Amino acid sequence: MTQTLEPRTGTAPRTPQQRVDDWLARFDSALSAGDPAEVAGLFAVDGFWRDLVAFTWNLTTSEGRDQIADMLGARLADTGPSNWVTAEPPTETPDGVAEAFVEFETQSGRGSAHLRLRPAADGNDEAWTLLTTLQELKGHEEPQGHGRPLGAVHGTDADRRSWAQKRDDEEAELGRTAQPYALIIGGGQGGIALGARLRQLGVPSIVVDSHDRPGDQWRKRYKSLCLHDPVWYDHLPYLPFPENWPVFAPKDKIGDWLEFYTRVMEVPYWSKTTCTGATYDEAAQRWTVELDRDGEQLTLHPTQLVLATGMSGKKNTPVFPGQELFAGEQHHSSEHPGPDAYAGKKVVVIGANNSAHDICKALVENGVDTTMVQRSSTHIVKSESLMEIGLGALYSQQAVDSGMTTKKADMVFASMPYRIMHQWQVPIYDEIRERDKDFYDSLTAAGFDLDFGDDDSGLFLKYLRRGSGYYINVGASELVADGTIKLAKGGVDHLTQGSVVLSDGTELPADVVVYATGYGSMNGWAADLMGQEVADRVGKVWGLGSDTTKDPGPWEGEQRNMWKPTQQPGLWFHGGNLHQSRHYSLYLALQLKARYEGLDTPVYGVQEVHHLS
Repeated sequence: MTQTLEPRTGTAPRTPQQRVDDWLARFDSALSAGDPAEVAGLFAVDGFWRDLVAFTWNLTTSEGRDQIADMLGARLADTGPSNWVTAEPPTETPDGVAEAFVEFETQSGRGSAHLRLRPAADGNDEAWTLLTTLQELKGHEEPQGHGRPLGAVHGTDADRRSWAQKRDDEEAELGRTAQPYALIIGGGQGGIALGARLRQLGVPSIVVDSHDRPGDQWRKRYKSLCLHDPVWYDHLPYLPFPENWPVFAPKDKIGDWLEFYTRVMEVPYWSKTTCTGATYDEAAQRWTVELDRDGEQLTLHPTQLVLATGMSGKKNTPVFPGQELFAGEQHHSSEHPGPDAYAGKKVVVIGANNSAHDICKALVENGVDTTMVQRSSTHIVKSESLMEIGLGALYSQQAVDSGMTTKKADMVFASMPYRIMHQWQVPIYDEIRERDKDFYDSLTAAGFDLDFGDDDSGLFLKYLRRGSGYYINVGASELVADGTIKLAKGGVDHLTQGSVVLSDGTELPADVVVYATGYGSMNGWAADLMGQEVADRVGKVWGLGSDTTKDPGPWEGEQRNMWKPTQQPGLWFHGGNLHQSRHYSLYLALQLKARYEGLDTPVYGVQEVHHLS
């Protein structure tokens, strides 16, 4: 995958800084000459250029010289890139790969980049991976640092309203006498992060959500729910978690933080608001959106509509024969209240991924007779192993202590092309599998079906490809292994008045059935709100086209329809975990800001639709 750097014959080895400076000089010269083929020739034959908005006004990955030349042929003249300089001293890996954080400019903005160089046969270096990202628009910078608002009124001012009065007046007008440019449907971490970005960029927007308060999406889940990702991975834009924040935040702390964040960042947020329908006017290039705001019927006309309903938002509740006959309680895991009401009852949980494990663990710890039904294999990784081996270099206290920042970690994380990410992940999970061999052996002995993904690449690729099929173990697996959580395997055939019957005839007595069966594609929300025609125009949301389980090909190279233009004008999708909500909200916000300001935004590589859901 990499080569060992050999010095040019008769010369001293070049430093990483010299290697990067030399390549950037040749790169800048070729760009300035307007020669896409010459630029592409500076990349390895198997090189990659991933661009987040800076060149393409899109999220794209160009794979190999031909695709790189094609992208530049379409976008180089309009982009006008220049001033490529290292942001800090480059480094070199033991196998001779030079890595650098780079800054640059385009005609419309300023960007950050991450570069990896490998030695070529001619003694020069060639680019293996290049990530370019737009960070701000020229003339439309966020008011921060030296440009932060004064706040106080010094001297004379005809407008003597206080900050709070101005904010209240703006809130009263927005959505009534003044239309939002962007309407964000969904007020979880994704909608709130994007709302904060747009607020700072001066884009009139409203976040709407059906819950009573920001954060209720977390508060109303089962009481044992905690984040399975560590705190360093989960910061929101502008306002990181405090230094004393728990490594794995309980759901109620996350709920309170989101409510606090919404207030402090002054995100225009309408709670108790349900979107009942939306239609797009092609001629006017705007939406008509019908809302019910706590009983008041309102019609808004935003130019841009963002579905931030979450990839884990539209519940997938299966239909089995006999459900109408079942005498007990049935509910989806998203509606599970916790174990308190089920003392003395028998609970059957259909599913064997994150939610199923969390729910089963809480039930048995409260003395409830609990059976987990595993219908297909599950990838499991211990939380401590994932933190130390999988995330530690970028998102950990040790990483922070060594000088790693959230932005730098996000750039490194984003710089690895999806096409070859598995090559980096397989060794990590091989190491984890060896380290935790006894743990995995105990699960296998209990009859639990394990997998590490179709190509043994583990958690992150499963998440990116399908968003399901895994559990980060925080204690439930040991309870499965020792039989405390009973394990049943196979498909569900039907329900009776008092049991769940599996395909092999096994009958599981039940007073309660919990469907921990995951969530559907985000374009299901588009179908509900805008009709199936719009949903089909957009196509499947999420996945890479890897042609692995639940991620059908052809290869897409980026997450389908996420954070970028879709085939439906004015419709965007935003969401994912806290990390993705933080990182990708910047690029979506800049795309919306550019359109709000009337900048030219020619999109390269709009995604084709291969799958409808």
